[in-house]
Amino acid sequence: MMQKLIRALGLAAVLVAVSATAQADMKIAAVRNDLLQSSAQIKAAQAQIQAEVDKRRAALEAEGKQLADDVQKYQRDGATMSVDQRDKTEKDLNTRKAQLDYDQHKAQDELQARSQELQGAAINKIRDVIFQVGKEKGYDLVVSDAFIINPAVDITDDVLKRLNAQGAAPGK
Repeated sequence: MMQKLIRALGLAAVLVAVSATAQADMKIAAVRNDLLQSSAQIKAAQAQIQAEVDKRRAALEAEGKQLADDVQKYQRDGATMSVDQRDKTEKDLNTRKAQLDYDQHKAQDELQARSQELQGAAINKIRDVIFQVGKEKGYDLVVSDAFIINPAVDITDDVLKRLNAQGAAPGK
């Protein structure tokens, strides 16, 4: 909420400065960010991220289940093991638990970085298309996430059509 207020105030300051210098010669357009989230590029990035999350989660869950089964077996059979065998098994289980915890944390960090990478590529593509559409339509300034009073300056639908026509590859 605060970020939107700051954006709106920043936009107002830019518009005041621009209007003082350019007066009526400047053409301004706007795009709605909420609708751009439905672009093919963002949807493809989200689907790819979800697929990677699901794959990683399945592997870690399988590893965790195997560890839990081995712990249960140790608890069941530990009383019949020799002291050396029990110590070795405990050490192995503790090492595997620590490795699983590390792998889970590492996977979370890697997936977060991958998510930022994929979404960043999609956002860059969206910015390029916004620039192209704005330039083709003769606008001097395109603002995003603004309060749109006159629908004639809203180029969101044109941007979405272009994005969806170009396909879903986030890095294309």
